[in-house]
Amino acid sequence: MSDTVKPAVGRDHALGWGLKAAVALVGLLLAAPTVVVVPMSFSGADTFEFPPKNWSVRWYEEFFNSERWMFSLLTSVQIAFLVAVTATVLGVGVAFGLDRGRFRGRNAIRSLMMAPMIMPGIVVAVAIYGVFLRWQLNGTATGFVAAHTVLALPFVVTVVSTSLAGYDRTMDVAAATLGATALTTFFRVTVPLLAPGVLSGFVFAFVTSLDEVVIALFLQTPDIQTLPVQMYNSITLEIDPTIAAASSLMVAATTIVLLVPLLVRRKRSTS
Repeated sequence: MSDTVKPAVGRDHALGWGLKAAVALVGLLLAAPTVVVVPMSFSGADTFEFPPKNWSVRWYEEFFNSERWMFSLLTSVQIAFLVAVTATVLGVGVAFGLDRGRFRGRNAIRSLMMAPMIMPGIVVAVAIYGVFLRWQLNGTATGFVAAHTVLALPFVVTVVSTSLAGYDRTMDVAAATLGATALTTFFRVTVPLLAPGVLSGFVFAFVTSLDEVVIALFLQTPDIQTLPVQMYNSITLEIDPTIAAASSLMVAATTIVLLVPLLVRRKRSTS
C-alpha cells in the first residue's frame, strides 16, 4: 500500500513543480516587454535605446507638453469612462435576466453575448465599420462608445454572472418579508452585496475600451483619436520615442485600475 502511495505522491509533487515552472515562464514572457519599455522611456537618447546610456525624463515631459498626446489621452479616458458606465448598466441587467429568467433560448443568448470575446478583432472591426458607415457614426464619440461597449459587455456579464452564482437569494426573501419593495431590495440589498463583482465588471470594461486599438483605427478621424491609435501612428508613421513614455504610463494606469477591485475585496473580507 505504501509503495503505491509513494510514487503517486512523487508524481503529484513533480507535476506541481512543472506547473509552477510553466506559470513562471508564461509570467516572464508577459512581463518581458514591460521590462524593456519602461527603462527605454527614461532614456535621454534621441531614438529608441536599450539599455539607456544616460537617463532622463525628457520623453515624459514631451508627452505631457504635447497637445496631440494629451488630446488623445483625454479622449481615451472620456470614452473609456462612458463605455464602462454603459456596459456596466447593460451588463448587470443582462446578467440578472440570464440568471433569474426562465425562458427558452437562454443558453443561446448567453453564448451569443460571448461572441465579441471569441471572434477575431479584425472581423468585429470590419463589421462595425460597415454598419456605422451607413449610420454615419464613424468618427463620432457615440460611435466609439457604442463599438467599445459591444466589446466590453461580455466581460461585465461574465463577472456579474459569476457573482450571482454565489449569491444567497434568501437575503432578498428576508428583505421582502420585512416590507421592502422589489426596487428597494435591489438597490439596498442586492447591489451592495454584488458591489465587488459590479466594480470588477466596471474596471474590465474601462480597461477594455482604454486599450482597444483595432476598432479605433477604423473609426478614427483627425478630430477624434484615442491614445492607442496615436501610439500606433507614432510607431508606424514616425520614430517617436515618446511612445515609450506613453506605453509605460498605460501599463502603470492599467495595473492600478485592475488592482482596485482586488483591494476592495480584501478590505471587505477583513472588515
